[in-house]
Amino acid sequence: MQSPAPSLPWLAPGDPFPAPAQAWGASDPAPGLLAGGGALDVDSLLRAYTWGIFPWFSEGQPILWWSPDPRMVLRVDAFRLHRSLRKTLNRFSRAPECEIRCDSAFTQVIRACADSPRPGQSGTWIMPDMVRAYEALHRAGFAHSVETWVDGQLAGGLYCVALGQAVFGESMFTRVPDASKIALAALVAFCKHHGIAMIDCQQNTRHLTSLGAREMARSRFVSQVTASAAKPAPPWQFNPVYWEELLLKTTGPR
Repeated sequence: MQSPAPSLPWLAPGDPFPAPAQAWGASDPAPGLLAGGGALDVDSLLRAYTWGIFPWFSEGQPILWWSPDPRMVLRVDAFRLHRSLRKTLNRFSRAPECEIRCDSAFTQVIRACADSPRPGQSGTWIMPDMVRAYEALHRAGFAHSVETWVDGQLAGGLYCVALGQAVFGESMFTRVPDASKIALAALVAFCKHHGIAMIDCQQNTRHLTSLGAREMARSRFVSQVTASAAKPAPPWQFNPVYWEELLLKTTGPR
């Protein structure tokens, strides 16, 4: 007989989060689910991310907070630069009409991500409340966009949360082939240049695995996030010289 699922802690705005270790386990209906309720204000989001907790819910659901175990992370030194992407980056980095920008169009990026459901999903989890929350987090200096521009047009990009040197990837979009991959490669190059060791990817997917992401025990992940968040934040600007960190120092599969 299957045992009943544990009760879910319900938060009022401003309540402290339960310890990540209290999240539902592999045998429960929603592994990694930690709590419901609370608020999406800047303070709540900062407290959540500091402990490796993030919001994720669909239309019609309350705010749900997650802390999966294991956690999917991309160590920037393990980034797999496939030969086809290397060729694309070599062309992009040398073309005067192509550039990477940070934070020049955050609202455009997050709204484009909201309009681009993940493969296999009919809708998006980036609903208007989430967009407004991360726009506020961006204005506070803790959410950033990495943007691929071609001929003065936004071709693709991603947005992430950053606390000190702890970086949490959120979502990406593309309007032309490879534009989101270029933005991710730019984020990796940026992190390598500034000594940022890893990018949180939240959950395991085949695509992330192909890029070199691997699972990490939650306890170790939270410990590393806490240490990284206490370090000084880098300036969120992309210098084309950062491509050298990737193209000259990274080897990858064919």
